[in-house]
Amino acid sequence: MTIIRWHNHPMLSSMIDEMMDRNFNTGFEKNCGCVPATNIREDEKQFEIQLAAPGMKKEDFNLRVENNVLSVSFEKKEDDNKQGDNYLLREFGMDSFTRSFSIPKTTDAEKISARYEHGILFISMPKLEPEKARLSRSIEIA
Repeated sequence: MTIIRWHNHPMLSSMIDEMMDRNFNTGFEKNCGCVPATNIREDEKQFEIQLAAPGMKKEDFNLRVENNVLSVSFEKKEDDNKQGDNYLLREFGMDSFTRSFSIPKTTDAEKISARYEHGILFISMPKLEPEKARLSRSIEIA
């Protein structure tokens, strides 16, 4: 399984410049290229991707498979900030991200499932049975 990453240039080196430039926000600002930490597991029956995304709502995630690429995106549909909240520093709270993974051709894309619990998005990708994963067959000539 290959992880496709988008590399962003490092943030400003000076802490003061960084705070002034980003209005005291740090972490997962919109369009910063930040993505949640990810674990990828494999066993004999499936692959599993675990994305650490605490404080999110499962309705705000979008998963899509196309051409053996699994795309996971998040976009906050409503603003959780209460009127009058005045943060001096906010290191958690993500507005949006997109992360893509190349999935093996031996994955059964029709049976991919996901669940969100305790701040982690679990994506299960069952493997095809070995005889279905083979690409050999007899072809009749018409």
